[in-house]
Amino acid sequence: MTSEAFAVSPKAYSLIENLPLPITNSMVMSWVISVMVILGIRQLAGKPSLLPSRGQLFVESGVQGVRDIIEPIVGKSMVKPTFPFLLGLFFFILFHNLSGLLPGVGVFGFVDDHGHLNYWMRPGNADLNMTLMLGILASILGWGYFVIRYAGFKVLFFDLFGNKADKKDVGTVMYFLLFPLFILVGLIEVFSISLRPVSLAVRLFGNVYGGETLISNITGMASWIVPIPFYFLEILIGVVQALVFTLLTAVYIGLICNHGDDHENAH
Repeated sequence: MTSEAFAVSPKAYSLIENLPLPITNSMVMSWVISVMVILGIRQLAGKPSLLPSRGQLFVESGVQGVRDIIEPIVGKSMVKPTFPFLLGLFFFILFHNLSGLLPGVGVFGFVDDHGHLNYWMRPGNADLNMTLMLGILASILGWGYFVIRYAGFKVLFFDLFGNKADKKDVGTVMYFLLFPLFILVGLIEVFSISLRPVSLAVRLFGNVYGGETLISNITGMASWIVPIPFYFLEILIGVVQALVFTLLTAVYIGLICNHGDDHENAH
């Protein structure tokens, strides 16, 4: 049997098409995993108490670990408002990255007219639509909200187009001559910001989709013991990619909003 038989389609399969919005296998998987995560964490943490249970301690340790990582990036003044957003982003991406390793994913479905298996469950982040929406949410909508809400439009505009030179150091003439240069740099920065969702989406999609293809081929050609090391590799990649996505989002916010500890009490 050729490796083509185990290939993973780069496009999500439509399971129900007679609706205004087609229901794909990645959408179904996203809904299932999201519900499982919500119910699982609620069950694990239980009712919060001063004397935490093992489940509550486990959840709090994970939450505190993420906070310790992002606080130096966004700054002490911004960690409180941005933490719920970044925490949710990290765990949402993490669990969807790892969902492809669950038993039965990519196995059950129906065979189309071309002999390909259209499976019912596909990891959400193996669909470019999902990762692109995550990229827009993180680096445009979320970033824009926090920057404008806590730094202000004036700070954002100056950061992009403002003259950063010191008039005392460069002189009055050179100071004004530098304005066109900083405006040009600002336009390049705006273009760079517009590409952030694409870079985040393609990086995440490429790693998850590549992992799905690898696991599909390995398990299709050699069952049982051989695929086990690759499963551990995919777990590592899933964690790293969730962390990279979250940290890049934190960096985008911190570049403008993180002004040091002097602004800790602002807003």
